Amino acid sequence: MIIVTGGAGLIGSAVVQHLNRLGREDILIVDHLGHTDKWRNLSALRFMDYLEKDAFERILNDDTLAGRLPPGSSLEAVIHLGACSATTEPDATYLIRNNFEYSRKLALTALAANARFIYASSAATYGDGEHGFVDDDSQLPLLRPMNMYGYSKQLFDLWALRQGLLDKIVGIKFFNVYGPNEQHKGEMRSLVLKAYEQIGTTGQLKLFKSHRPEYGDGEQLRDFVYVKDAAAMTLHFLKQTSANGIFNVGGGTTVSWNRLARAVFNAMGKPINIEYIDMPESIRSTYQYLTCAETAKIRAAGYSEPVTSVEEAVADYIRNYLIPGSRLGD
Repeated sequence: MIIVTGGAGLIGSAVVQHLNRLGREDILIVDHLGHTDKWRNLSALRFMDYLEKDAFERILNDDTLAGRLPPGSSLEAVIHLGACSATTEPDATYLIRNNFEYSRKLALTALAANARFIYASSAATYGDGEHGFVDDDSQLPLLRPMNMYGYSKQLFDLWALRQGLLDKIVGIKFFNVYGPNEQHKGEMRSLVLKAYEQIGTTGQLKLFKSHRPEYGDGEQLRDFVYVKDAAAMTLHFLKQTSANGIFNVGGGTTVSWNRLARAVFNAMGKPINIEYIDMPESIRSTYQYLTCAETAKIRAAGYSEPVTSVEEAVADYIRNYLIPGSRLGD
């Protein structure tokens, strides 16, 4: 049995769909569906059981997880992707409970069962990139996240390091992931989806101006990774059990907002029409102008598949999912 927390989310549903393609259906999905349409992400997936996050956490607290497994089966792996991922979430206590305490409890449960534990950290832990974007476990204490979300993820990374667990588990630092099944994310949706909706309505896309002289308007740089690639990289560690520690999952290169915008306009068959607007004062001091995943470590761990280019991925996302209104697995 494989447990996937956050299994109805953007990355989680892609991981489950990838497992289905590998012939795996012995999956317990854990998530919190709430009042969103995230449930639609589950409709085409094949899995054995579903639990709401609160019910699952009660099972962890009561140490009754074994009773939820099918007779004769054992826990093979926990792929822990469930978290509050809002970089603007102001409730630090909520973030600590969801992103640190819950993760700690789940890691200990998995290790006690001799199960593989793969969890989502975040590129937000790198902060402004002062110390680079190298996935070196020993460098974790030097990092200074720029928001509370990033710190809640950093806190678990540091706990795992100090407990000597990073030679037994895998932490994934996801960079800017985008793709099918992100409609429920609200303001945390990718620019690709926001741009598709905005261009479809107005024929124009608004991007933030740069407020640093070394970057032109729209030339702020990000490392983008298509969700299908992110899922494949994550599941690489399900079979590559000798590889442990922190790993970046990203494209390994930088892409400007302008280039991403052009890819969206082109995929939609629309003329490029960008307006640059002032960045809100409230986010200027914490805005990242550059992220770029160092990917040598995951390559050294045996992952050899090419990463989909932004142009190819955006075209696939828009033409095969957004325009027809499809979800992964449909």
